[in-house]
Amino acid sequence: MGKFSFEDLEVWRKAVEFAEGVIELAESIETDRKHSRLIEQLEASSTSIALNIAEGKGRYSKKEFVQFLYIARGSLFETITLLIILNKKNWISDRQLDQAKASGGEIGKMLSGMITSIKNAKDHEP
Repeated sequence: MGKFSFEDLEVWRKAVEFAEGVIELAESIETDRKHSRLIEQLEASSTSIALNIAEGKGRYSKKEFVQFLYIARGSLFETITLLIILNKKNWISDRQLDQAKASGGEIGKMLSGMITSIKNAKDHEP
């Protein structure tokens, strides 16, 4: 079977790796069940980044693709916020948070660059 077009996007590949790392981190958190909703939200927001990139790539217009890239960026910010909260609760270390912020920051820059590039290309269409 061939590849889907989103598989060629470096930002999508990095977002998948980021989600894998966040899920592994979530699996290592020792907390009681009353906080399981936070962990589920962390897993959902981290996977939403790559999911929205892929869904946007599958749309027919650049305008729709850009909208999904904005949603992916929002999911990234949500994920980082949840990780900051978990760090403040001492459920994850400063080092773990810093690593997530570093890779998340790279993804954020890539998403912003992609959004700008698509919007600028659209502005120059005849």
